[in-house]
Amino acid sequence: MPPIHFAHAFLGLAVLIAIASAITDLRRGEIPNAITLVPLVLAPVLHAGAAIAVGRSHEAHIAAALSVLGAVAAGFVPYVLFRANAIGGGDVKLFAAIGALTRPMIGVEAVFYAFIAAALIALGQMAWQGKLLRVLGNSLALATNPLRKKENRKEVAPEMMTWARMGPAIALGTIAAAFVQWRVS
Repeated sequence: MPPIHFAHAFLGLAVLIAIASAITDLRRGEIPNAITLVPLVLAPVLHAGAAIAVGRSHEAHIAAALSVLGAVAAGFVPYVLFRANAIGGGDVKLFAAIGALTRPMIGVEAVFYAFIAAALIALGQMAWQGKLLRVLGNSLALATNPLRKKENRKEVAPEMMTWARMGPAIALGTIAAAFVQWRVS
């Protein structure tokens, strides 16, 4: 395992990438591949290089493998959501890149915190727009639909669904995960 200063460097890089992604997501409505794919591809190499730099060349392959595992672990649930058309592909690649940089445990924490941030942001936006009670009512109806007879189920029209930018929530989740890690190390 690389010394703590390398771990902090990887955390810092993940935070910077998440912030840059949030800014571009807010401005352009997308997270560019240049921001996500470069760290996703380079992270295993950088982790292996960090292991070699501290004299642990025999662990370089493990460091690279943990980086790949971090990408898979952090990207799995977002990928499932992407397949369900719940989030965008750039969000999935960003989650995977953060996981590759921070490795599995911190990567999964970042995903967890990002979804909490997304939920809080969504609640705030809906309250600000005066839609919160209607959306909560629709959510309750959808949640109870499986318990109802088919003829009594409530359908929610697609135009009632809302799409939100995940970039800012992913940035907040990554910052929260980094903060927690920096506090314990």
